[in-house]
Amino acid sequence: MALSTTSNYAGKAAGFYISAALRQSNSMEFLTMIENIKYKSNIQRMAASAMVQDATCNFDEAGSLALTEKILTPKNLQINTDICKSTLLDSWEALQMRAGAGAPPPASFDDYVISYLGEIIADGTETSIWTGADGTAGQFEGFLTATTGAFVVDGNVVAVANAGGAGTAYTAANIIANLGAAVAAVPTAVYAKEDLYLYVSPKSWRLYMTAISALTNFPFANMSEDYTKIFEGVKLAVCQGMADDEIVAAQKSNLFFGTDLVSDATRINMMDMANLDGSDNIRVVARYSGGVQVGVGADVVLVS
Repeated sequence: MALSTTSNYAGKAAGFYISAALRQSNSMEFLTMIENIKYKSNIQRMAASAMVQDATCNFDEAGSLALTEKILTPKNLQINTDICKSTLLDSWEALQMRAGAGAPPPASFDDYVISYLGEIIADGTETSIWTGADGTAGQFEGFLTATTGAFVVDGNVVAVANAGGAGTAYTAANIIANLGAAVAAVPTAVYAKEDLYLYVSPKSWRLYMTAISALTNFPFANMSEDYTKIFEGVKLAVCQGMADDEIVAAQKSNLFFGTDLVSDATRINMMDMANLDGSDNIRVVARYSGGVQVGVGADVVLVS
């Protein structure tokens, strides 16, 4: 029995449910999505060298093309839980359940459970994208995971030292210096790309706002809700699962999220088991997959 209740069961129910805030999987907006991956997908990379030569009257072969691959392997994940209907009888739901043995919970309860579990999946996915560990139950390997993360395994990501010193937490006093260090290290060929972003955590974004608010002639005093988050010409992607005290500069087209089907993460089934095995349980099931990979590590900058 996965559901427990704590209720005074007196008075009138408010008619709705609440729970602690969870992270939204907003990093998805700033990653390149690859679907229909049942097992593995190869990301093919082509590199050219010395292709352009002075023109001649003859066909003189010159230059070379090299094709390499990166493998994206999503991890299969699931939610399996049982809700005993009798547990709801000692709570507010008893007033809304129809009479009779084995009565199902009210529709409002079903709707909330589905919605809440969807948020739990989004929260877990958002965390895994950046710092998840494949060896931890319910997580897949993230970009920033120590030792085994996609950036570490690639080995070519441009590492930039924390402006405040190794291990120093970001503050309003050093956040601009760290953002500046990230932009300065972006390869010239990447800097002008339209899909280049500085990936930061909500904490870093808040510190940046604090820092520029303190500047003389603060230019954003009247910024509207459609204000574009930007630093030195590079857009900021504020990702809820991004690690604090780290900044990533990369193109959206160079960071990949793979899955079988994106909508799997929102397909949550609730099955009344009474007619199947005679139990008084409602079985809740969700199955989905996720994984990340970086394309060209040398085009990514990491400040940590």
